[in-house]
Amino acid sequence: MPARKPGRVSDWGSRLLQGLASSSAKLADGITDLFTKRKLDREALDGLEELLITGDLGVATAARLTGALAKQRLDQDITADEVKGLLADQITMILSPVARPLKVDPAIRPFVVLVCGVNGSGKTTTIAKLANQWRGQGKSVMLAAGDTFRAAAIEQLQIWGARTGCPVVASETGADAASLVFDAITRARDEGADILLVDTAGRLQNKQDLMAELEKIVRVMQKVDGSAPHSVVLVMDATVGQNAHDQVEIFKNAVNVSGLIVTKLDGSARGGVVVALAEKFALPVHAIGVGEGLDDMQPFEARAFARALVGLES
Repeated sequence: MPARKPGRVSDWGSRLLQGLASSSAKLADGITDLFTKRKLDREALDGLEELLITGDLGVATAARLTGALAKQRLDQDITADEVKGLLADQITMILSPVARPLKVDPAIRPFVVLVCGVNGSGKTTTIAKLANQWRGQGKSVMLAAGDTFRAAAIEQLQIWGARTGCPVVASETGADAASLVFDAITRARDEGADILLVDTAGRLQNKQDLMAELEKIVRVMQKVDGSAPHSVVLVMDATVGQNAHDQVEIFKNAVNVSGLIVTKLDGSARGGVVVALAEKFALPVHAIGVGEGLDDMQPFEARAFARALVGLES
């Protein structure tokens, strides 16, 4: 994932805080209600653990966080802001190991990024954002419309390709996705493209068919380049909450997912699921999105996200 441009830190920080407002309000208001003029006793910890679980942080993460608080301040007077600060520190510790940008190896051309995720998760928009940022760094980027199942997906990628100045390899609706991807890698290699971003179908109505198609795409890719794909990004829609766990499992079973990009945090009160996913799967979180614009996605930063999640300025 490209680095953020200088001078946009405070702008992105404010957008992140605003984007996580629904999630943070749920947690911050609950913490304030729990810790107004009281000690961090067992009853308060139980209430906090329940609050964290309902905030989509998951049972295991909630137990870990409250356990850490108990070790530090059990039976001591504590304010709501102190609780938020301590929680933010603990959440940062969980997230820091997975906050890893998506890096392109310049020695590999084309560097193939396979993008997967359920329909509606924001795959195509995410591809456009990545393409736009890499194009801004002077890299040549090609797009492959591998979701041949939906005409709308092909058309949308072609529109984004025109906007970002990236050629798009596409075929008619219903064509074999693996053949399309084979053609795309061959063309990207022949034309000397730095990066090839491959869109894929995300229908979950039949998991077996989805996995078989993704596995076939990878096999065909490797006929052209035995090391491809070089990165497999799963795009996750934050609004699905705990259902995100099932999606990660499904796609991990189909392809070797190497990292996550979490979208639609601005439309969800379920931002806490990012912490739960980090705790359970330990997959790199490359970036997060808080809007539909080409600049509304940035590399994931553990501390900024943790503080925004509990309602604190980053």
